Amino acid sequence: MIIRRAGLEDMAGINKLLKQVLMVHHNGRPDLFKANVKKYTDEELGAIIRDDARPIFVAVDDGGAVTGYAFCVYQQCVNNNILTDVKTLYIDDLCVDESLRGQHIGKQLYDYVIAFAKEQGFYNVTLNVWSCNEGAMKFYEKCGLKPQKVGMELIL
Repeated sequence: MIIRRAGLEDMAGINKLLKQVLMVHHNGRPDLFKANVKKYTDEELGAIIRDDARPIFVAVDDGGAVTGYAFCVYQQCVNNNILTDVKTLYIDDLCVDESLRGQHIGKQLYDYVIAFAKEQGFYNVTLNVWSCNEGAMKFYEKCGLKPQKVGMELIL
């Protein structure tokens, strides 16, 4: 397995995994997430892949098939009245093909993102996880992440 920056040739594999993530969220919160739709058009995904401030890292097998990905976003509040100017790498999405889970691909992707963030001088790495996705919550806790803030809702 190799972990590298995604290229346009990885779009089909990324789209396959994006659908798996969508269905996890749809199954957990069908009141919020639609089923069987694409998160990004091919044009949008291509633009993200080319955007240096939104790197996508992919894990690929020996045949070049995408087995997992991590979508990342550079974030920084500059000259904010209350927040410091720290540079944050936000993990927007991390997924491993559901048929390959348990093989530590997700941990290797996560470790790659952490090493990248350290190399690039980021202060921290953050992410959001839906409460209905208990597997992801346990995974991130095992990786050492701790809650930074909690989003709450009241369904009317």
